[in-house]
Amino acid sequence: MLRALVFDFNGVLVHDEPLHLALFQRVLGEEGIRLESDAYYSDYLGLDDRSCVAAVLEAEGRPAGPGFVARIVARKAAYYQEAVRRDGYPFLPGAIELVREAAAAMPVALVSGALRDEVEGALRQAGLTGVFKRVVTAEDVARGKPDPEGYALAVAAINGEPPLPSRLVHPHECAAIEDSPAGIAAAAAAGLRTIGIAHSYSRESLGEADVVVSSLDGIRLADLARRLEKIAS
Repeated sequence: MLRALVFDFNGVLVHDEPLHLALFQRVLGEEGIRLESDAYYSDYLGLDDRSCVAAVLEAEGRPAGPGFVARIVARKAAYYQEAVRRDGYPFLPGAIELVREAAAAMPVALVSGALRDEVEGALRQAGLTGVFKRVVTAEDVARGKPDPEGYALAVAAINGEPPLPSRLVHPHECAAIEDSPAGIAAAAAAGLRTIGIAHSYSRESLGEADVVVSSLDGIRLADLARRLEKIAS
């Protein structure tokens, strides 16, 4: 039985992965490092900014001290804010509608490797501030996806923060909507059911998910619940 729904942010609610790639290329290029698109999508998408920058630096044989990484991440964050102030957040079709439908029926949470300012700015634009019972961002965890820490925090909040559920919501009664193998692995490791959305990766690349859909456009909460129940049975 589906009793809570947890959303990823980048690639699920907003289509900003191309923007993130462009900005990583910009800030790393300023350090003399070239990041190829294929490498980003195959090796780094799904990581939070801090982990992505550190991984690229290490792959290039460059020092990845926390202060240096933090400065690059801060510079990228400033560029991101410039872009969304100019162009707005590109929400994906069906995403806002599904969040609202789910929130009217059950607890919803958000677990993202994005920075809090980025997530909160998007939620304000969409009128979704206060809709999620818990918003977990990169600043809230010591380890990003595929580590399950963010999802464990979300499930704990679903059960421990008002309004409290009538009975304990077990992880297997929650489903996570993710667009990357790293996100799917994180949610599964925390015990959640997983729904892969083929925005950033092919359906085949998301084969570890319990259910895979091409888009949230036109998807209703009952559709997802039915598909999950079918797999469970």
